[in-house]
Amino acid sequence: MASYRLFGAETSPYSLKVRTFLQFKGVDFEWIGRSAKTEEAFQAEAQVPTLPLLIAPDQRRNQDSSSILAGLEAEVSEPCTVPDDAACASLALLLEDYADEWVNKLMVFQRWGQKPDRDAAGDRAMADLLDGELPRAKKKTRDQIIKRMRDNLPLVGIEKKNEKVLKPAFERLFTLLDAHLKTTPFLFGERPSMADFALSAQVGQLLMDPTPAAWLTAKAKAVVAWSKSMVSPVAAGPFRSLEALSPTLLPLIRDEIAQTYLPWATANLAAAEADAPRMSVKIDKKAYDQVTQHYAARAFRDLRTAMKASSDAPGLAAFLQDAGAADLLA
Repeated sequence: MASYRLFGAETSPYSLKVRTFLQFKGVDFEWIGRSAKTEEAFQAEAQVPTLPLLIAPDQRRNQDSSSILAGLEAEVSEPCTVPDDAACASLALLLEDYADEWVNKLMVFQRWGQKPDRDAAGDRAMADLLDGELPRAKKKTRDQIIKRMRDNLPLVGIEKKNEKVLKPAFERLFTLLDAHLKTTPFLFGERPSMADFALSAQVGQLLMDPTPAAWLTAKAKAVVAWSKSMVSPVAAGPFRSLEALSPTLLPLIRDEIAQTYLPWATANLAAAEADAPRMSVKIDKKAYDQVTQHYAARAFRDLRTAMKASSDAPGLAAFLQDAGAADLLA
């Protein structure tokens, strides 16, 4: 019997983030796809209705992908996914949270915000839910799934008024990420970090959807190649230093992350702490407004605490200052 059990779905980036990490670490586990057939077993074990759900041999349960990766890293140290440059280790945490909380918005927007993509996504979700045993009324079932997903879009900030922020953020991110990945096989060198697992899981979903897949294939070939390598990543060498990575890593953080995710996360945290139902912020001089996300606020608070603990890492303070991120992470 497998040591761990992982409930997940092929359409859940957080599930695939954890699954790929388990495989990379060589951890024995059983993958249980969430479907109508496994729903009763999932509900019996889950504390919240979201994926993934990892059940350890001692029956500990965890449904937070970042916490799962951190815990597994502590238990299974090799192959290591924490950069030995302390500044890079801190930035990897930043990129992981960015992927989980902001890039996920871009993915969800691309998948469910436009008709060709949401129809294809609805078909995939239906096939997963019903274990491939499709009903006669396939279109009706698919449309019900699409409606349920679209009704939930405002909860993650996917609203018509926010499209003017999300559309350029998608293209800017992947243009900058492509430039970075032309210089390094993984985000921080010759082996993947936790940030690679988080970000590639979102990219892998985008490559399932026709519109973003076409854009990435045409304009971000290095991103596509990296994403494919992250299906079964191999640690081919060491991590690199911050100095070596900075020429292309700094623009990614300065021109995208410090312009979108950090202002959003800061405003969302302030709204959560004030118990405000909605948050609003200017991103790229454009208004962005959505329901306050309390889980994301806790994650960002934890990120700030972790980065503060590493504030004396050589080169980190200067890098964050140059990136325009120091004040937002203070």
